[in-house]
Amino acid sequence: MALNPQYDAIGKSFVQQYYMMFDDPIQRANLVNMYNVEHSFMTFEGKQLQGSVKIMEKFESLGFQKISRQITVVDSQPMFDGGVLINVFGRLQADNDPPHDYNQVFVLKPLNGSFFVQHDVFRLNIHNTA
Repeated sequence: MALNPQYDAIGKSFVQQYYMMFDDPIQRANLVNMYNVEHSFMTFEGKQLQGSVKIMEKFESLGFQKISRQITVVDSQPMFDGGVLINVFGRLQADNDPPHDYNQVFVLKPLNGSFFVQHDVFRLNIHNTA
């Protein structure tokens, strides 16, 4: 399979749709459709999860109701299997918590004319200053 020439547009469109759903508590459950039951992996703040069920359980366990997000930059690269590597830098604030910078990396894998999230790594950028 060749490199996908639309990788940049795919990356930006995916990020917009993903965060629109994630940031809306009513829509968040629909993210299950972006992950594969067996072949999706997520690292959330160092915790390893495999499969859409475990990933959604993690999302449901997050205690916040409201999230505000500012995306600083979305960088995308084509992958040799037709997939897309996406790196997001931004800032988010959950409920009344202080805002934090974050980094999230996605690997979109092609499947039947569409994509699923094969890999997802999320980390708040909190520095240990002690």
